[in-house]
Amino acid sequence: MQWLHNYSAFGGSLGLTALVVSIPIFYLFWALAVQRMKGHIAGVSTLLLTIVIVVVAYDMPITAAVSASVLGMFTGLFPIGWIILTAVFLYNLTVESGQFEIIKSSISSLSTDRRLQALLVAFCFSAFMEGVSGQGAPVAVAAAMLIGLGFPALPAAVICLVANTPPVPFGPVGTPTIMMATVTELNPLIVSQAIGLDMTILAIVIPFFMLGVVAGWRNIMGVAPAALVAGISYAITNWIVSQYMGPELPAILSSFVSMLCLGVFLKVWHPATIWRFPNDTDAAQDTAVQYSFGQIFKAWSPFLILMIVMGVWGMPAFKKFVANDLKWFMMIPSWPGLDGVVFRTAPIVAAPAKYAASYRWDYFGAPGTAMLISGLLSMIVLKLSPATGVRVMAKTFRQLMYSLITLASVLGIGFLANYSGMSYTLGLAFATYTGMFFPVVSPIIGYLGVFLTGSVTSSAALFGKLQQVTATQLGFNPMLTISANLFGADIGKLISPQSIAVACAAVGLVGHESDILRLTLKYSIYLLLFVMAIILLQAWIFPDMLPKITAGMLTQFA
Repeated sequence: MQWLHNYSAFGGSLGLTALVVSIPIFYLFWALAVQRMKGHIAGVSTLLLTIVIVVVAYDMPITAAVSASVLGMFTGLFPIGWIILTAVFLYNLTVESGQFEIIKSSISSLSTDRRLQALLVAFCFSAFMEGVSGQGAPVAVAAAMLIGLGFPALPAAVICLVANTPPVPFGPVGTPTIMMATVTELNPLIVSQAIGLDMTILAIVIPFFMLGVVAGWRNIMGVAPAALVAGISYAITNWIVSQYMGPELPAILSSFVSMLCLGVFLKVWHPATIWRFPNDTDAAQDTAVQYSFGQIFKAWSPFLILMIVMGVWGMPAFKKFVANDLKWFMMIPSWPGLDGVVFRTAPIVAAPAKYAASYRWDYFGAPGTAMLISGLLSMIVLKLSPATGVRVMAKTFRQLMYSLITLASVLGIGFLANYSGMSYTLGLAFATYTGMFFPVVSPIIGYLGVFLTGSVTSSAALFGKLQQVTATQLGFNPMLTISANLFGADIGKLISPQSIAVACAAVGLVGHESDILRLTLKYSIYLLLFVMAIILLQAWIFPDMLPKITAGMLTQFA
């Protein structure tokens, strides 16, 4: 049986069809923003609604619709969910061992100036946490650390939400960027190169922007040298790693280098005046437990192990050895009920072409497996028993269970949107009704996607293909809109109800979410305008800034 895409299936009208198939998106917005449903309930119910809509609107075979959804859910869990589970497992091991307290103290003892503490904790350390765990932990942990240092609760939450932007597309362990590569059928390295360039620019801006949020714009210049050291060291590392190593390590290595450079710099440079909050505690009272170099090194060792293991896992020679020589991967070359059933049609392709459906998981070469091995090696260094490891993993699974269900359902929606033709209908509609202004719209779509789902990964799953199709139809480099979706989504974290709820819980302001939203909304609009300006420059002034897509950049599934 063969089923052909019809992008104007409902009443023969592209606009009407786009309106009908966008019902699940509007429903998801209503479920999350209005009804405040839990993410997993909203995700699963939206997936079921999407199946009904594509079957009715497109006359898609129900077996193919269900099969596409299941393929997306499998891909959501393995490898994407596997990365998240093992990343948080590693973080939880450091907490369980008590070493995380030493890590926090080693950072907070470097300065009593509130601006510099914000740079160290909210910018550098939360970026590191984003790279290794994500899932709200960076904002929660960094905000709690600032509270412990004496920051007022509301500023602490807002500061961390603003500062935790440059690492987001690459955390945890590159998950959002890997997701975007998955749904657009591109090599992860090419997506990493595109968004890596954008994050390099943002990393230089955010330290100064964050300092304005902390202390007011007049008090930025007093610590401008430190902001330059933090931002430029992060930016240079981020650019090198994202361009040559892929999406797994930019956030981890960049934040580590930035933290190291800033820490060394603060040993030899001090601001002319120490800035504190009004009615702040006396600086002399701010004391931190002093730990030896050996204690600090041991506390950081799990993350040093992670960088080494991930570095090996990211080497092309290692990946080739695992895939081609060891052949340690799981492969379903023809996904049942879907492969050979769905055909794309004009104007997406010149002539009807089979939309192949297969599944492959490189379980040993996957970033999540590297994370797990790092965790097991860390247990040896930290002297944690196997029983403790099992208990921590079980705790981690319980902690993430509903998040994994949400992730699986959202990626199920994304795959179903692609195989049903829904992404193509919406992409063609955007191309028709926004025309050459679409580069301006593109980051807004990603921004709103994160407001809806609370996740840059989910925004990529929902809208990545739409961005690619629309750019292709308009004659733009698809990497422009693909990276713009991630760029806009990154800024959307500032207004995500999920992120704000995490921040409120961390600083003891549950019930004051609207107070934080009022502040972060203002800052997010400033940053979104900045993002839109960058995208317009890339579209019209510097079109060769981003890599171009060629056949060699496609994954084996394309």
